[in-house]
Amino acid sequence: MAFFHRRPRAPRMTFWSLITVVLLLCLALVAPTKMVVVLYKAGLVTLGGVLGYWIDRALFPYARPDRVLPGDRALAGMRRALVVLACILGLTLGL
Repeated sequence: MAFFHRRPRAPRMTFWSLITVVLLLCLALVAPTKMVVVLYKAGLVTLGGVLGYWIDRALFPYARPDRVLPGDRALAGMRRALVVLACILGLTLGL
């Protein structure tokens, strides 16, 4: 059995993460007072995602995307995505 040596690859989204860091550094140089706003907004998006996930689990305890029939997995995943989206939009637009 032959072992193939694969070139090590960077994790997914590494390039976009580096672009984000560079843009945040530029923002910190140009307008350092705006960094607090960026941190606040990132916190709201993260909180909305976590709340949406737990609200979906509480509302649909027996319809989790990993425990439904194979034909219903796409619908359960879309439902969860919409609940999370609603929570994120509600937090970011409402505050």
